[in-house]
Amino acid sequence: MPESDDLFVREDPIFTNKELLEISHLPDEGRIVGRDEEISHLANAVNPAIFGQSPSNVLIYGKTGTGKSLCAKYISRRLVETAEEEDINAVFAYVDCAQDTTETQAVQTIASSVNTEETDIYIPDKGISTATYYKRLWRLLNEEYDVALIILDEIDKLEDDAILMQLSRAGEAGKVTDCKIGVMGISNKIKYKDRMDERVKSSLCEREFVFPPYNASQLNKIMTARSDAFRKGVLQDAVIPRAAALAAREHGDARKAIDILRYAGEIAQTRGTETVREEFVVQARERAEIDRFRELIRGSTPHSRYVLQALTVLSLDQQREDGGVENSGFRTTRIYDVYEQICRQEGTDALSLRRVRDLLKEHAFLDILEQTRHSGGSAEGSYTEHTLLEDPEVVKNVLEDTVE
Repeated sequence: MPESDDLFVREDPIFTNKELLEISHLPDEGRIVGRDEEISHLANAVNPAIFGQSPSNVLIYGKTGTGKSLCAKYISRRLVETAEEEDINAVFAYVDCAQDTTETQAVQTIASSVNTEETDIYIPDKGISTATYYKRLWRLLNEEYDVALIILDEIDKLEDDAILMQLSRAGEAGKVTDCKIGVMGISNKIKYKDRMDERVKSSLCEREFVFPPYNASQLNKIMTARSDAFRKGVLQDAVIPRAAALAAREHGDARKAIDILRYAGEIAQTRGTETVREEFVVQARERAEIDRFRELIRGSTPHSRYVLQALTVLSLDQQREDGGVENSGFRTTRIYDVYEQICRQEGTDALSLRRVRDLLKEHAFLDILEQTRHSGGSAEGSYTEHTLLEDPEVVKNVLEDTVE
């Protein structure tokens, strides 16, 4: 057994403040790069709140990693601080709708977020009705605050529009009389609004903003602003430009770009090198993609993986035929045919076509694939095509690693 001093490194040779490279980290104002215009627009939309007036309801669209949540949280935090200077008691609540998908879960999270130790209002984790959660939330807002801003991140993951109806109509319905409520919805899906209830749409969609993907220059600045996560001198000059160029070319996703930078540092740690080299960036990109996708499908059932494997096989075949161009979609029936072949190879009975449709919907919910509805005319009728959003090679490798 080695001595304890030999087991642990007391001083990290690569990182000084690794927290700066964590996705959950909310950077200071000076570290938010490439979103000055978007921040200005959001600030203008909620500006009435600092005078105790109703902030505009906002919907923010954009691909993953374009700074939507970051800017929404930053603006909300600044709003609360500025309102306090004007003797306005403001609060904001953040709801991750990918986690709190039901109306009850979402309203409980909001009520818990705005509650304080000074009140006599109890918000349990569970055990009371949705209506009771609402009553306690309205009471909290009326008694404690002048303005409340509610951020609903990944709003498209909500099961229905019920909480949007409640929040957007609370003042009009007389449920909240002494507090103004603003809702900031965030979605990766530009067409999300099309499926909203018309009554909600009319009251909620006051202002809409689209966040574009970051370009290479912006990603370079974002990572440079966080480079003090590393010890001085350990980053080779070409590391950040290479990571920025890779990320901009593939997705313009700041989260993935920061992941690549962090993984490159961890590779340097593992190899015991004194510097983070440019050659580590490509390896880090592959590792980041695989780890992110593995997390997405962790815990999925064997048949869920077989369905995904079928779409992956079709996508890889298409890439080989078309010389590596971007994947197009495949009909459900075609995927089902390949899925049945995989089931036979695995020695298991295939599920019904209807159940496979449900599994494809679950993968679409996780943004692993995209579903597009098409009209084939009077001869064919309507049908759905499914397009893999992940790199097929990455999916293939992860599926092979997760075989039970």
